Amino acid sequence: MPVHLVFCSCPDADTARRLATALVEARLAACASVLPPMRSVYRWQGTVEQAEEVLLLAKTTADRVPALTERLRALHPYELPEIVAVETAAGLPAYLDWVAAATRE
Repeated sequence: MPVHLVFCSCPDADTARRLATALVEARLAACASVLPPMRSVYRWQGTVEQAEEVLLLAKTTADRVPALTERLRALHPYELPEIVAVETAAGLPAYLDWVAAATRE
């Protein structure tokens, strides 16, 4: 089963940790990493904005991406959260198997 990395920018570390915990507890992600603050530059409603954000990186299987996306959308404080899934090209087979097993009911 293909493994996906799901990127989600969060307003702060507490929000990212809360979302990460919810995803792992629901078995929507096998693992979620909270990366240190970053500076995002983006266009929003016609204006170029800048904000300090924290990146949440969730590891899941292809079939769990829709439910993970829906859960993130429901819990995220942003009006339009960044939720981008990228399929992995390769990986350590044992790790990929673990991701698949950890996202099963």
